[in-house]
Parts: sequence; C-alpha cells; structure tokens
Amino acid sequence: MEEQSGLLKMKSVKRKTLSEQVIDQIIELLMTGQLKPGDKLPSEMELMEMLYVSRPVLREAMSSLETVGVVHRKTKEGTFFSDRIGSNPFRIMLALSAGDIESIMETRLSQELGLVTLAAEKISDESLEKLAETIKVMEEKEENYNNADKEFHRIIAHSASNSITEGIIDPLLNMFDETLGSVSLNHRNKELTVQQHKDIYNALAKRDPIETYICMYRHLDNVRQRMFKSIHNK
Repeated sequence: MEEQSGLLKMKSVKRKTLSEQVIDQIIELLMTGQLKPGDKLPSEMELMEMLYVSRPVLREAMSSLETVGVVHRKTKEGTFFSDRIGSNPFRIMLALSAGDIESIMETRLSQELGLVTLAAEKISDESLEKLAETIKVMEEKEENYNNADKEFHRIIAHSASNSITEGIIDPLLNMFDETLGSVSLNHRNKELTVQQHKDIYNALAKRDPIETYICMYRHLDNVRQRMFKSIHNK
C-alpha cells in the first residue's frame, strides 16, 4: 500500500476544518476510481500526512464512515472500503451528510413513513410478535432502551420486504444513533414514547397503512421536535 498511496491524488484539508471535509476527500477516492470497493486505504499516518489533519479529526471521520458501512476495519490489517459499497450509493450519500442533523432526521422521516405503510401490507405474525417483545423490553428498562427502540424500527423496515430499502435503513439508523443518539435522549418522555410505539404496533396488527402512517408520523415528529429542542438548548 505504501507504493500505491504515493500515487493517490487528494486535496489537503486546511486548518480548523471539520471531519466532514475529510470524509469528502476519502469518498473522492471512490468517486474518481483511484480506489475501488474492497481496496485498502492508506494507513492512518499516511492519511494524516496527505490531508494535513490531526489524528482525532481523522478518527472522527473514519468512525462516521464505518458507522454507515462505507469502510470496515480489520485488526492488524488496516481499513478497507466495503466490498458492496458500489451497489449501495445511499451509504456514500449518508456518509457525506454526517453531522447534518436536519438532513439525517428528514431522511429518516421520509424513509420510515414509506416503509411502515408497506409493512402494514406485508408484515408477518412472527414480526408482530417481535415488535411486541421490543415494546415489552422498552417498558421494563428504566432508562437505556435505545437498542430495543432501534430494533423496533428495524423490524418494521425489514417487514416491508424490499431488498433496496433493507440496504438503506440499517446505515440510516446507525448514523442516527451515532450522530444524534445521545442528543435524542434529552427531553425524552418514556411513557409517551412507549405509547407511540404501541400505537404503531396496533395499527400494523390491523394491517391499516393509513393509520400506521399517521402513528409513525406522530412518533417521528415528536423525535424531531425533541431533538431540535435539545440542540437549541445546548
């Protein structure tokens, strides 16, 4: 990789730039064809020298890329672009939006509203049982029920039974958690959150696409308003 890294063309990142600009440059390696899906990236030290950034800035950028599945790290081997990145441009677009809170929230809103209506038509009894289990876990947890919450939304998305949307929802939920998870915990009303999940579940159980759409919108809009309130109160 030492020989290859010297031939790569990347723009240096100037002083005090955000990790998003590092992400732009790393994604550029894919977009220009200098590296391909599955290829190994230059070492951390090489990237720091090529981009003129500090280790914390670079690691923040790489963490965001790993969260949405653009890269993956192998112990003692280095960091690689994911093999299937070329077939999933949504991951690249999501990576480029890292830190754009409003865009990530709006993307989640638009995606999940469509997915929940499809799920209302296709969801299986087994998936409904799994949804009920996640709600029970949320009720039993005093505070940290984030994983159960995320699993609830993942089950619904996968119940839409669409291979394209399945490739979208996981990186989207992961990015949401990575970027906004800690923020979204603020101002959270557990009783309201659980009840909204129950409303969504009940609408799905009735196989009613319109009611599920309304219930999901109410829930995600509540998440959005809570998030903006938390950010503005910082």
